[in-house]
Amino acid sequence: MERFAELTILQPEDKEGIDEPRTLGDELVEGKKRLYIESYGCQMNFSDSEIVAAVMRNAGFATTSSADDADVIFLNTCAIRDNAEQKVRNRLVHLSAFKKRKPELIIGMLGCMAERLKTKLLEEEQIVDIVAGPDAYRDIPKLVEEAETGQKAVNVFLSREETYADIAPIRLNSNGVTAFISIMRGCDNMCSFCVVPFTRGRERSRDPHSIVREAQQLFADGYREVTLLGQNVDSYKWAGVETAPTDRQNFASLLALVAQIHPDLRVRFSTSHPKDITDDVLHTMARYDNICNYIHLPAQSGNSRVLKLMNRTYDRAWYLGKIDRIRAILGEDCGLSHDMISGFCSETEAEHQDSLTLMEYAQFDYGYMFAYSERPGTLAAKKYPDDIPEDVKKRRLSEIIALQQRMSLVRNQRHVGQVQRVLVEGVSKRSEKDLFGRNDQNKVVVFPRGNHQKGDYVNVLVTECSSATLKGQVV
Repeated sequence: MERFAELTILQPEDKEGIDEPRTLGDELVEGKKRLYIESYGCQMNFSDSEIVAAVMRNAGFATTSSADDADVIFLNTCAIRDNAEQKVRNRLVHLSAFKKRKPELIIGMLGCMAERLKTKLLEEEQIVDIVAGPDAYRDIPKLVEEAETGQKAVNVFLSREETYADIAPIRLNSNGVTAFISIMRGCDNMCSFCVVPFTRGRERSRDPHSIVREAQQLFADGYREVTLLGQNVDSYKWAGVETAPTDRQNFASLLALVAQIHPDLRVRFSTSHPKDITDDVLHTMARYDNICNYIHLPAQSGNSRVLKLMNRTYDRAWYLGKIDRIRAILGEDCGLSHDMISGFCSETEAEHQDSLTLMEYAQFDYGYMFAYSERPGTLAAKKYPDDIPEDVKKRRLSEIIALQQRMSLVRNQRHVGQVQRVLVEGVSKRSEKDLFGRNDQNKVVVFPRGNHQKGDYVNVLVTECSSATLKGQVV
């Protein structure tokens, strides 16, 4: 499910800057030390930062949205691409000035980049005081205490059990309407291009009761949409405990449990691995009106040979068959998005064309598209030469992007003249006279503000569209 720092994203306008750092908001309390967190990369990182904020609050810290006011600065990092890591290194250059002005300032590196580089990061970046991997967040207060004595502090232990199920995230940068709920951590899929299994460890699923409680509390607090998060949500499984051995859940049954909380609580999920999403999941989506009619289904390539090199465990025909099942069960209007890599090792021009034709067959609504870049330690880096010239990768990527732009426009045009149920998320970025929200298919809809508020459901007649946005009038 990783989102990348150097990619092209064709999707609704409220996702602009997904590759830019995000910070938690202010919770300034006099007398408390102040924590500042920047998050890079995927939705899981943003969710993890809310867990870190909760851990640090319990340790007596408040949060601030200004690095100038901070006593501790954390960068929650991404390692999926080299460019993602370079952004963090560039940020550390800027933070060195903060350290000079305030020598007692503690700077910590969290997340996937910290896990990948471990103690090497302390040698390469002298201003870093703390290195903590994704499974070490409970230990961060102790690491801060150690760093305050002048010592470097490290915990990059990967756990087979940690899910942070008992920690209530602090949603200080939330719109108050939508929220993420992490249902599992880690990844057992060893895609040859991906570093995630090495930085986030093995899959483990969270107790379903804790997930339902968190969703219930969010609804009680006024939230009206939750997104269930995992590197591969469809492999969620809970075998129960000794006191309740029959309390077994898979992803389809978990979806149903969350959907049953309230009809006005919309449910989304991300990300699905094509090999694991089942007809049971699709039928559960069809059964509940409040489970959104949208699936993110990464393809990565449209060619069977390349998919085998990527260790994706399916071929082109199998993926297209899954698209057919989605359309058969959920209908032609089901929103679909994808990931696509251009220029993977040894990819030929004909194989690149296979990716384009797969996209045309699926008719994706939008996508996450990027040129392949080798990541140290992955199977691809060990076995396959990165032999496609950069100019060829970029040209192929531009062709993928251009095709997706055309398809996105066509898919959006289907909604013109239709009435869409929209959950209002806030004021449009382009005009304070307009509000925006998303429809069932995860598409942004912009409409005149009127007397509507965040968290309202409104029916909007779509009158026009671009490749990224629907526009209309409330009816």
